[in-house]
Amino acid sequence: MKKIMKKKLLIRDYHIKDTIIDLAKNIGIDYEESEFECCLRFPKKYGSGYIKSYEFDFGIGVIESDYLLKEDLHITLEKGVIHPLKIMFNRESGFYHRFEEDTSFQEIRRLENAMISSTSKNNHIFKIPANTPICIFSLEINRKLFEEKIEAFLPNMNEDLISLFRDVNGINQFYYKNYYSLEISKFISEFTECELTDFMRQVYLEGKAYEILTHQLQQFLDDLNEPDKRIILRQATIESIEEAVSIIKEEIDSISNVLELAKRVGLNQNTLQNGFQQLYKTSVNEYIRNFRIEKSKILLESSDLNITEITYKVGINSRSYFSKLFKEKYGVSPKQYLDQVRNKKRNSQSA
Repeated sequence: MKKIMKKKLLIRDYHIKDTIIDLAKNIGIDYEESEFECCLRFPKKYGSGYIKSYEFDFGIGVIESDYLLKEDLHITLEKGVIHPLKIMFNRESGFYHRFEEDTSFQEIRRLENAMISSTSKNNHIFKIPANTPICIFSLEINRKLFEEKIEAFLPNMNEDLISLFRDVNGINQFYYKNYYSLEISKFISEFTECELTDFMRQVYLEGKAYEILTHQLQQFLDDLNEPDKRIILRQATIESIEEAVSIIKEEIDSISNVLELAKRVGLNQNTLQNGFQQLYKTSVNEYIRNFRIEKSKILLESSDLNITEITYKVGINSRSYFSKLFKEKYGVSPKQYLDQVRNKKRNSQSA
């Protein structure tokens, strides 16, 4: 196999479609082109997967990548031109970016997004590792074409965003990175899984691109707050909260306090509490308490343990407190419920 993938490929980047066409020509593969979409598919000798581009009005575009390559891929964007503002969402394994004048790469990790803007003299360089699943969704904004849309679309921008979008000649370098939100993740999935065709497809995808942009800029503003005062729940935070839920369920008999649980999943206590409120409409302690009672009900129905044993099995040290919680939730005491279960079993066996 020709070792072309390790070359530093020079790619035009002013028009979205040029990115796909140049990449295909540099590697020596075909591409497919329609009115507003362009796509290259990697042949088996290079790996698998695809890169697609979508062009919409007012300079908005999308580059969608989902591939795995057999060799590293280095992409250098053309120098001396104004590159689009890139808002990149990494949905899989990490990849690397640096500006040409920098000495080291910055990794953009799974579930992170980066807003990056280069200057005409200090362009982007990307390094894509081999044998690694790469799945990137990138909003590409030609700010000169987008300029007339700014005031109507984003009337409440702060000064940083105003400066960023009005830098239509690419004078200033910009770099921002953080984990993206659950809402953005959902909109990206809706974009990539769209099965509409023709005009309806174009309108739907353009609408989703604007939804993603709007939520990303809201997140940017939210990130200006202190971590424990942020409102928007990040996709990576959700995974940590789900890990906390798994710990609760697996260790219900000995689960530690909320602070210790937060440390175990890499969150501060306020973030964990806020996440539980948003996802489950309850506090961490209430979630634990509810799960304990739900688990005890299952044990009463399916095990031979007595009530005292079940009380300790679900991590409650007081039988009277356990009885109080159980009755509050189910309207009967554990003893009454256990009698009901046993009577029902006897009746079914004698029938």
